[in-house]
Amino acid sequence: MKVFIQVPCLNEETTLPLVLESIPKKIKNVDEIEILIIDDGSSDKTVEVAKAYGVTHFVHHTGNMGLARSFRDGIDYALKHGADIVVNTDGDNQYPQARIADLVQPIIAGEADIVIADRQTSKIAHFSPFKKIMQRFGSWVVNKAAGTTLPDAASGFRAYSRHSLYRLNVVTEFSYCMETIIQAGNKRLKIVSIAVETNKKTRESRLFKNIGQHMMQSGKAIMRSYIIYRPYTIFVSAGTFFLIIGLIPFVRFVALVLTGDTRGHLQSLIIGSALLTASIISFALVVIADLLRANRILIEDQLERLKEIQYKK
Repeated sequence: MKVFIQVPCLNEETTLPLVLESIPKKIKNVDEIEILIIDDGSSDKTVEVAKAYGVTHFVHHTGNMGLARSFRDGIDYALKHGADIVVNTDGDNQYPQARIADLVQPIIAGEADIVIADRQTSKIAHFSPFKKIMQRFGSWVVNKAAGTTLPDAASGFRAYSRHSLYRLNVVTEFSYCMETIIQAGNKRLKIVSIAVETNKKTRESRLFKNIGQHMMQSGKAIMRSYIIYRPYTIFVSAGTFFLIIGLIPFVRFVALVLTGDTRGHLQSLIIGSALLTASIISFALVVIADLLRANRILIEDQLERLKEIQYKK
């Protein structure tokens, strides 16, 4: 059993030693532990620090490619080098690396395909009340899309089985965290959560400039995944809404005519027609989405088999 622990880094020379020193050297039922540094365009001595700690596995980006691309490239490298389980942590030492041993055990025992650490965000001191609320709301939205009950969908401290990584395809350029949960949930992969306590904050997040940008980017990723995996929820709801709202002007027009009002009220017919047209388009998109869904399943099935061939141990 080989475990790869990948650490995406962007100028982490200060905090990386804390991460590398706290990663377990031995894990029960694991034969090999490998550390992979994903250098996402660092301009400091991140790579030199990692080498000084004996790290031999690296993925290098000449420029900053972002967290999602770093995750994809790290997974590709780990699978090519025989990983049975891939653990993702961060270079800022936010996560308790000693708990990696607990993250991988449900996968080793065959009880889970993916294990996600619950940071217990309500207890994190440096999270503002607004951020805590948004974290809970974001997890609720993701759980609705994925059919899961995970308390911390945004947590990046997680472990993936080799089999689950064959089935997941990261499309977003921002963050893979929520997208992979929605995919995994809709593909009936088993996801479990374990509670952890995070380390003290070492720096501000480099994934986003402010909470507004984070909300916007996360919202886009969730909406994209919703449309891909739960199109009926969106388009049927929209179609029903436009249908109901669109009938109101028609009912008003008929009521006025029956009461002897002969002034025309063509604006009611125009507004009603526009809304009913939107309703028809929404329901038509349901049919199109269903056809695209069938095509997506076939393509994903082919990709899974290609990965099995490409990464065959």
